[in-house]
Amino acid sequence: MMTPRISFDADMLLFLALSFSAIVVSSSDGPHLAVAQSSDNSATTIPVNVGVIVDLKTWVGQMGLTCVNMSLSDFYSSNPSHKTRLVLNVRDSEGDEVAAAAAALDLIKNKQVQAIIGPQSSGQADFILHLGNKSHVPIISFSATNPFLSSIRNPYFIRAAQNDSSQVKAISAVVQAFGWREAVLIYVDNEFGEGIIPSLTDALEEVDTRVSHRSLIPPSATDDQIGLELYKLMTMQTRVFIVHMLPTLGQRLFAKAKEVGMMERGYVWILTNGITDLLSSVDSSVVASSMQGILGIKTYVPHTRNLDNFMVQWKKKFQQDNPSVPSPPLNIFGYYAYDAARALAMAVEEMGTGNFTFQILNASTDVTDLDTFGVSQTGEKLLQELANTTFMGLTGNFSLVDGQLESSVFQIVNINGNAARGIGFWTLKNGLLRDLNPFHTNKYSTSKSNFGTIIWPGDSTSIPKGWELPTNGKSLKILVPVKDGFKQYVTVTRDPTTNTSQVTGYCIDIFRAVIEKMPYAVTYELIPFAFPNGSSAGGYNDMIDQVYYQNYDAVVSDMTIRANRSLYVEFTLPYTESMGAMLVPYKNNKSKNAWVFLKPLTWDLWLTTGCFFVFIALVVWILEHQINEDFGGPAAHQVGTSLWFSFSTMVFAQRERSFSNLTRFVVIVWVFVVLILTQSYTASLSSLLVVQNYQPTITDMYQLLNSGERVGCQYDSFLCETLKQMKFGDDRLVSYQSVEECDALLSKGSSRVFPKGSPLVPDISRAILNVIEGNNMTEIEKAWFTSETNCLDSTSSISSNSLGLDSFWGLFLIAGAVAVLALLIYMIRFVKRNWHVITSSSISLWQKIVALGKRFYERDVNSHIFRKGRFSDRSMDDGASEHAAVEILENINFRPSPPSNTSQINDILTIEQVTPWAEQGLPNHVDEGCHKIARNVELANVTKRGTYLNNLRC
Repeated sequence: MMTPRISFDADMLLFLALSFSAIVVSSSDGPHLAVAQSSDNSATTIPVNVGVIVDLKTWVGQMGLTCVNMSLSDFYSSNPSHKTRLVLNVRDSEGDEVAAAAAALDLIKNKQVQAIIGPQSSGQADFILHLGNKSHVPIISFSATNPFLSSIRNPYFIRAAQNDSSQVKAISAVVQAFGWREAVLIYVDNEFGEGIIPSLTDALEEVDTRVSHRSLIPPSATDDQIGLELYKLMTMQTRVFIVHMLPTLGQRLFAKAKEVGMMERGYVWILTNGITDLLSSVDSSVVASSMQGILGIKTYVPHTRNLDNFMVQWKKKFQQDNPSVPSPPLNIFGYYAYDAARALAMAVEEMGTGNFTFQILNASTDVTDLDTFGVSQTGEKLLQELANTTFMGLTGNFSLVDGQLESSVFQIVNINGNAARGIGFWTLKNGLLRDLNPFHTNKYSTSKSNFGTIIWPGDSTSIPKGWELPTNGKSLKILVPVKDGFKQYVTVTRDPTTNTSQVTGYCIDIFRAVIEKMPYAVTYELIPFAFPNGSSAGGYNDMIDQVYYQNYDAVVSDMTIRANRSLYVEFTLPYTESMGAMLVPYKNNKSKNAWVFLKPLTWDLWLTTGCFFVFIALVVWILEHQINEDFGGPAAHQVGTSLWFSFSTMVFAQRERSFSNLTRFVVIVWVFVVLILTQSYTASLSSLLVVQNYQPTITDMYQLLNSGERVGCQYDSFLCETLKQMKFGDDRLVSYQSVEECDALLSKGSSRVFPKGSPLVPDISRAILNVIEGNNMTEIEKAWFTSETNCLDSTSSISSNSLGLDSFWGLFLIAGAVAVLALLIYMIRFVKRNWHVITSSSISLWQKIVALGKRFYERDVNSHIFRKGRFSDRSMDDGASEHAAVEILENINFRPSPPSNTSQINDILTIEQVTPWAEQGLPNHVDEGCHKIARNVELANVTKRGTYLNNLRC
């Protein structure tokens, strides 16, 4: 079956065909050919053609080719038994996209290469990728970092390097750490520069940083053009610049920035890895004189033994090839080239010794060169092997994710002297870090405290604020309304002689205080919304229209800033983002019913408290009933005593003694819980009975709509139209223009709606909060409102809410845990004392349960409480106690042993229950080998409290 052809840009193919012949001819005189194999194994190995396209006139191209050769030499020297050998067919792209594409076409058509390493730039790769997709030849680039080039749209593209967009989170983390709210992007005007901008802009917006300007520098820009662009940036207020370009243009930019005075104190420059990774190729004099204090993002390369060995080999080989030239330092792209060649050699070897051939799709003679080259039969399999190839390379773990290297670590550097000094790291998992400690937590950090010492431009150690007063003279035009009423909020005073207006008022003072709190300078001009004669030019909606059509920047009025000087209820209108507040009558919600004593606690807290009283009663009974006669007797007496003991702790009136240390521990903790509950209950009940509880008569817009009440709104307010949209009829809406009219309408009984402004940008919102929470707000209110109103603010109205379980669940948790622990200790002791019953093999499981139940319910006469009483009685009259011990013995008969084993459980019980008699020196009237039954035996005066043994069998 023929392999389907991939769609291709016809115009591009035609363009390549026209230029192919001339370029191939220039390369045919001396094609660069390198065979990476040993001569003695040439007869037993399979050669596999591979193309290499680099710009041999640039240092990156020369270095990349050398690293590829070194990688294959090292690989095959370490693996001499491998059956395949890569044969390198080198082509010079000459730094031109067309030349690179023609070279790729030659390699695919004439050399039938199985893969191409290169090209060097993103622009060249964009041309060649179409050929790779058409011929199923993987294109492996070690330096094309443009994010627009992806394996999603180009399945045969492998980026053996990092995507430029992988660093944008690190850049935004640095900006966020220092709180800069605006930044200017400066980048080269080509594919390399434009590729990172969308993702970088998004990353900055995620941390609330706005890109205020984008400055594009052409690759061939003159120094004068660069200077003009920098002078334009100086007139703006933003002083944070993020630069993305290559070193050749970057060093000219910074030399000019130093000349115009933009490397002084207060400026911030942040470099992407486009310059930082290649800083060694920048003129050292430019670095020392014009790039001091710059921050940069650098690709992190871990220090390994493999890297050290490679550096030694590199210097040795370079000096052999260039004995008169000092060895230049390697950069990240040399490492990528080395790892890319190794990955390709490993993938080809994994494919085995298959047939590395091409299939010609169209053998017709009436076709162009673009139609006659075939499709690689092994391209798809080679692509899969590359995706599965992993090894420890020079840059760390080599692993392709979605067709490209993925890095999670970048180093943050600060340029001082002639080099970049590391000040921290950024990782995808932990954010900003001072060092790469493997024990860091999973918490993501953007704290500037994780950086080392930073020397900023101008040799300053103070963090730049990121903005300065702009010099371009532009200011915001702010509209203010001209109104007759509510002069305290906004007042426009017009001077007819000078035809100027002065704007004052409560809202204006707040606006000015907010502007002063902004994190950057904002110049503004207050413009009355009025006709030339001084009369109002329209209402609120008219002013909004002016802002909408960009005639003005914003509106400040009593519509958008309003003091909350009355009992109000905030609400959000369902059809608008605006906020509002209602001024409504209040009602005294003071409780005056017989069940007010239940209100201090919520129902769930009442229920939990009652359950815990019962639970504590059960725990105390379990711990005390075997050793404490106060918890003995009939079942009803035991239940009543246990509940009485538990509930009496509420008033600390429990009189029953507790003998078990476990009981004492449980009761101490429970009494502490009861103390906290009673004190809280008392305080809440006092508040309910003494303090007036004011509540609004209407709490939301829908209740107001259903109430049928008339609603007042300020004249020309946008809320009037909004209320109509919410089905408020015209007959219910009453407008007013002054405080006096509002007071008169309120006296008649209606509720009133006031608008409450909503900030449009995060900076304004934060500034407003700072003003409201600061001391300026009180001073402004005192200046404009001399007398305090008697209206109450619903947010500060005194109210006594019921106490809920969420405030005390910790106490109940502690008390419950202590009680459960005490029960667990008690059960362990009980099981230990009766272990012979549990482990007895002569009785059934049900008989064991019955026996344990009897022992759990009866008194523990072996307890030290009873032994203490017995010893005391014996000391007074040992003989009398023996006489009184057995007061009645009756129905003592000698019976033969029963024929079955049904009495075995009784035998066990008999042995245990006669033990107290022997302990007291009482005669044991049981003959060995007989079974006698003693019924209704009352042991009196054995102890002061008395004990009972019923149905004693032996």
